[in-house]
Amino acid sequence: MTQAAKDRKVVRIAMNGVTGRMGYRQHLVRSILAIREQGGVDLGDGRVIWPEPILVGRREHALRALAVTHGLDPETTVSTDLDAVLADDSIDIYFDAQVTLAREAAIGKAIAAGKHIYTEKPTATGLDGALELARRATAAGVKHGVVQDKLFLPGLLKLKRLIDGGFFGRILSVRGEFGYWVFEGDWQEAQRPSWNYRAEDGGGITVDMFPHWEYVLNELFGRVESVQALTTTHIPERRDEQGKPYAATADDAAYGIFQLEGGIVAQINSSWAVRVNRDELVEFQVDGTEGSAVAGLRNCRVQHRAVTPKPVWNPDLPVTERFRDDWQEVPDNAEFDNGFKAQWELFLRHVVCDEPYSWDLLAGARGVQLAELGLRSASEGRRLDVPELTL
Repeated sequence: MTQAAKDRKVVRIAMNGVTGRMGYRQHLVRSILAIREQGGVDLGDGRVIWPEPILVGRREHALRALAVTHGLDPETTVSTDLDAVLADDSIDIYFDAQVTLAREAAIGKAIAAGKHIYTEKPTATGLDGALELARRATAAGVKHGVVQDKLFLPGLLKLKRLIDGGFFGRILSVRGEFGYWVFEGDWQEAQRPSWNYRAEDGGGITVDMFPHWEYVLNELFGRVESVQALTTTHIPERRDEQGKPYAATADDAAYGIFQLEGGIVAQINSSWAVRVNRDELVEFQVDGTEGSAVAGLRNCRVQHRAVTPKPVWNPDLPVTERFRDDWQEVPDNAEFDNGFKAQWELFLRHVVCDEPYSWDLLAGARGVQLAELGLRSASEGRRLDVPELTL
């Protein structure tokens, strides 16, 4: 059967926040438009899901420019009136990639309008708000999903393969290093928007990254049972998009220790004030009784118990062992698509075919909870339990 002969199931998606870096690059271009370029999501039964994006935001000229650039009709695919878009019965899904402060209210409106929800994280500025969204969406009977893109990274997919295959034996610990130097904006332009560094605007690395660490730890290793964190603002002053100095009121580094079910200990450092001396911008080392692995965005290296060297500490002699040479690269054994696109395809199948989908607004609330408890732990200087969440 040819592509043209297949039954096309059109799904119209209101995409709010696509003029931002993540909303544009990963969600519009590399996900929705890429799905259209491949001919839609093939369901294998003569049907394809065909996503139609409606670009929503405050800056009409920017939205129209995006539409024209990517061959969309600006007269029918651009709107600055969210209420009018949500009132349109032809819209199936509301997607949100706005700044965090604007997200909760917009998702609430979309739920009230009966739209299925797909959103970036954090889903709200606090746990109470995040749980309320999950409750309202469930009560309304709409489908809902939260972006948890790092689960779809090739490096972590390889790591999951190792876990499923029993490679590690009993897992003992996880060490994560994430971050890079974000320029202050004085002599080089910053790579991140200035609101990221203002707590009053919803910024901070803890609220940005702890939701990621929650789902990575929970999905791969076990539920987070406690957290102890230290947060700080290493760079107290930065310059904004107009070159004006401003006080950085949000944390730009967070150092966390997480105890997981089964006794696994995870340590993850997150920093926008660190220079990279590792193979990738994020790396996780997993150590177990039978073997260890180091996974990044794309690659994963392993060392089995049987081939582990036996180093001896002697500071009086030069090191002759090239420790990195003792590790073996894990083969791809599969083709890896863009992680954001892969998750979009799963959510679209969930909406159209009612296929299972577990990364919902309750999962998003767990990420908000961990960030909230991380900040509280840092403020109070103590370890805090992480209660299980239910609706």
